[in-house]
Amino acid sequence: MVGQRFHGGAPWESTVGYARAVRVGSHVFVSGTCAVDASGRVIAPNDAYAQAQHIISVIGHALSELGASLREVVRTRIFVVDIAAHGEAVGRAHGEAFGSVQPACTMVEVTRLIDEQLLVEIEAHAMVG
Repeated sequence: MVGQRFHGGAPWESTVGYARAVRVGSHVFVSGTCAVDASGRVIAPNDAYAQAQHIISVIGHALSELGASLREVVRTRIFVVDIAAHGEAVGRAHGEAFGSVQPACTMVEVTRLIDEQLLVEIEAHAMVG
């Protein structure tokens, strides 16, 4: 089934071959999202909380482009480099955005993300309606 796609402009979307978000029926899937601008520059190096806030903003924009919102997120997955050092800050940013929504959520530690200055990556799944 072919769905609607939203391309956010991340520099590796075309290289890797993916869309920022895809909507199929009532489901909207947002790819793993990191805190980078359109040129690939890392936003807020060494600040996991600010990176998570930026990521959630990007996810919210992608959802809105496909007719959804953060309020309709049913699942998030959070990948954190050094969960002991950054897990609480990332969790706080997630809680501020999703505290009233309370999606299913997983947070795991990973060895590394696509750029060594990135501390967190988040993906989301929303259901519209």
